[in-house]
Amino acid sequence: MKKIIISLIIFFLCAASIKAQTATDIIRQVDEKARGESSFAEISMEIIRPGWTREIKMKSWASGTENALILVTEPARDKGIVFLKRDRELWNWQPSIDRVIKLPPSMMMQSWMGSDFTNDDLVKESSIIEDYTHSFLEEDEVNGKPCYKIQLIPKEDAPVVWGKIVTWADKKDLVQLKAEFYDEDDDLISTMIGSDVKMIGGRILPTKMTMIPAEDSEKTTVITYSKLAFDITFKQDYFSLQNMKRLR
Repeated sequence: MKKIIISLIIFFLCAASIKAQTATDIIRQVDEKARGESSFAEISMEIIRPGWTREIKMKSWASGTENALILVTEPARDKGIVFLKRDRELWNWQPSIDRVIKLPPSMMMQSWMGSDFTNDDLVKESSIIEDYTHSFLEEDEVNGKPCYKIQLIPKEDAPVVWGKIVTWADKKDLVQLKAEFYDEDDDLISTMIGSDVKMIGGRILPTKMTMIPAEDSEKTTVITYSKLAFDITFKQDYFSLQNMKRLR
């Protein structure tokens, strides 16, 4: 009987601990699992339109939430284009004109390389943790998987591009399986679906992200991770304007 009582106490303590997690706790765990302290990835992006498709391949390096580099490796006409993020600043290196361009915040909502992802989606100028308040909505399922459904509302004066985000996080693996992005008028702009969840880089993560614009579901962009590694060591000046021109 004593063992049963102890087991029940442990069970209820664990249950209380799980229940005590806030929406922000869940969002932070999902974000940190996908980002890590640092990472390297090889990615392909397929832009799908009625009648044609286009594929872009790239490499990306990231350190925390402050620094990121994206190098386009294919197709040949775009090879060598680099994007650099440092804190909340974003630059673009165009080797064809030998010029570095600083992108203003007003360009964050613009299409990235002609895709259905925005500049902000790719380089995450805003912080999903610091720039939003988080609250639970009713629990839901995505493809039969129980999910936390969480609403993200931007804080006052936060430098964000979305008026609201609603995200679905798998309860078991704490990965994002779906996200809806709304403008300031609460109109749905696009939906992102995470799929092909499997072990990559030593973590269980979605390896495919599909962005579907609300205005035209026949247009989609699919990002696929072919390689992902975490806990990479970078030199102090790796995320610099000078290094943008040296990436290969």
